[in-house]
Amino acid sequence: MLITIQSLAELPAAAEAIIAHASNNRIFLFYGDMGAGKTTLIKSLCSALGTSDTVTSPTFAIVNEYQMVNDKIYHFDFYRLKNQTEALDMGYEEYFYAGAWCFIEWPEKIPDLLPLNYTRVSIAALADGSRQIDVENI
Repeated sequence: MLITIQSLAELPAAAEAIIAHASNNRIFLFYGDMGAGKTTLIKSLCSALGTSDTVTSPTFAIVNEYQMVNDKIYHFDFYRLKNQTEALDMGYEEYFYAGAWCFIEWPEKIPDLLPLNYTRVSIAALADGSRQIDVENI
């Protein structure tokens, strides 16, 4: 599925479409250059899922947890990991396989630890300032 976003006002509809497209997948891997809009899109996804928690980038914490009425969302930013062992040390499996929603920024830092099934979300900033979002279930 390919979505083009011209403005931030279009993000809520895009988030709904991404969640619907993901079907039963609850693990989302986000790919894109620094500043492409990964965290901004994740904020919209969290809102669409119903959390009222403040969504921020977990750049230094590595993982943030957001509460929903009967569920949780885990938001990861692996940008600062030096190696995959750091993800092992933090117990990533407990998060990934808990059945909760997982939004993972910079998954390329942990290529050997990724689950078999997930929704891949690739974001590209286009020359006109719009964003192209490619969504694929793996």
